[in-house]
Amino acid sequence: MQELAVRPEQEQEPKQTQTQAQTQAQTQEPEPQPDFTSETYKDAYSRINAIVIEGEREAHNNYLAMGELLPDHKAKLADLAKMEKRHEKGFTRCGKNLSVTADMDFAREYFSQLHGNFQNAYKEGKLVTCFLIQSLIIEAFAIAAYQIYIPVADPFARKITEGVVQDEFKHLNFGEQWLKENFEASKAELEEANKQNLPLIWKMLNQVTEDARVLGMEKEELIEEFMDKYGEALSNIGFSGPELMKMSAAGVS
Repeated sequence: MQELAVRPEQEQEPKQTQTQAQTQAQTQEPEPQPDFTSETYKDAYSRINAIVIEGEREAHNNYLAMGELLPDHKAKLADLAKMEKRHEKGFTRCGKNLSVTADMDFAREYFSQLHGNFQNAYKEGKLVTCFLIQSLIIEAFAIAAYQIYIPVADPFARKITEGVVQDEFKHLNFGEQWLKENFEASKAELEEANKQNLPLIWKMLNQVTEDARVLGMEKEELIEEFMDKYGEALSNIGFSGPELMKMSAAGVS
């Protein structure tokens, strides 16, 4: 299993100039596109599309719940919730564009354990655990999936997803900032919440390996991208390299 990514500050690569980035984009081979009209694609899409719709729906509800636990940031969390509601509507349109009916029963079961863990934490007033589940794990998972999906998406869904992923970075950054400001008081609970919830991501990825592949997304790429985003977030909050490795091992044990 991939280890959490750690980026030493002294080894940062120089940023590309706009001209270099444009040249690189022009010379890269385009991703092979699936047949968006095939029954095999539509069958797989019915589950993947449902997952993203349900994920955005639950994110909306989660941010509203977190606002009840964090009154000082209630307005900001309500704004994040509104963004997630827009995302849900956008991804619903993506399914309709391909004449696909999202399998919402599958999606609700898919998220059931993570949803249950969040609800338990909310009822117990464990705000830090709520932050880890929604603002770190779910947001990092969404960003990873959307970034892998964009190059192989149909044109309508690509435009929608490109807009969504920019918002999700803002949500991830909000969680990072709050946890960084409260790191020492939150550290022990973050480690325990990581141990309880990180293994669910591997289970969730295993459930949709074949459907994701039909859409042009490989499981190994999804894992690598997720661990990069999640590990970077934990590092930004204040965890050291050895602590990240320990959390990775605890999460997949």
